[in-house]
Amino acid sequence: MSTTIDTKTVKANPRPAAEEAPAKSKGYWHGVGARLIRDPVSMICAGLLALLLGAVVFAPLLPLADPFTGSMVSRLKPIGTEGHILGTDELGRDMFARLIYGGRLTLMLGLLPVAFAFAIGTCLGVLAGYVGGWLNTAIMRTVDVFFAFPSILLAIAISGALGAGIVNSLVSLTIVFIPPITRVAESVTASVRSLEYVDAARISGAHPLTVVRVHVLGNVMSPIFVYATSLTSVSMILAAGLSFLGLGVKPPEPEWGLMLNTLRTAIYIDPVLAALPGAMIFLTSLCLNLLSDGLRSAMNIKD
Repeated sequence: MSTTIDTKTVKANPRPAAEEAPAKSKGYWHGVGARLIRDPVSMICAGLLALLLGAVVFAPLLPLADPFTGSMVSRLKPIGTEGHILGTDELGRDMFARLIYGGRLTLMLGLLPVAFAFAIGTCLGVLAGYVGGWLNTAIMRTVDVFFAFPSILLAIAISGALGAGIVNSLVSLTIVFIPPITRVAESVTASVRSLEYVDAARISGAHPLTVVRVHVLGNVMSPIFVYATSLTSVSMILAAGLSFLGLGVKPPEPEWGLMLNTLRTAIYIDPVLAALPGAMIFLTSLCLNLLSDGLRSAMNIKD
């Protein structure tokens, strides 16, 4: 008895979905990005920061007035003056141009010290947390010495010893942020080094550097990175404070903290104009903090 195969039936009934090849699993960072995109506050803050970063980076290409050229005849013009959308400062220089150019130094002094401290503090903290023993004691007790001073006082002391200037401000702020990042790195590394898969890799004969690079760093980088991002706004505020005190950026370079210092005498003439650099510091630090909180929530994936 012969059987015939109905080709139409075969075409009409394709291979069941259960037999299809499973879809490729999505990675950790894909989930972080998806959660971050669904956070409207983080996206608004990220957009504002991207707009500000683009403006300060491409400031020479924008149709802005010269931030260094002023006129005593045009000093302290109010907001909305023709040719000066945000008025002029105490020397007749365009405020809008100086705010844009000032953001270059302010953001640089907010990002670079944290980046340098992140690299150095992570290395010290992971080394102390993984090796332990006398090395952990030596590193962490040295770090504890810096915690005896408030961050702003430590930054002022180091900048005062080194002298005013952009490079010295970078050095002083980097030194200020190394201890807290080192402590966080040591804490998370000490909790990871006792896990079973790390012990298994160590017992199997893997080189200690391989164990740290493959099994430890991958699990400690996320909390350290999130904590470091939260320090960016603090770094920017400290840098502005140093410039305000005359220990940071030197005149006539435009920088938001220095602009607050030079405009303090104009607060009784035009308080809104004098408050513009402070408003920029406040809004930028607020966006950085909110974006850091959103990133922390997005990286806390448990499903």
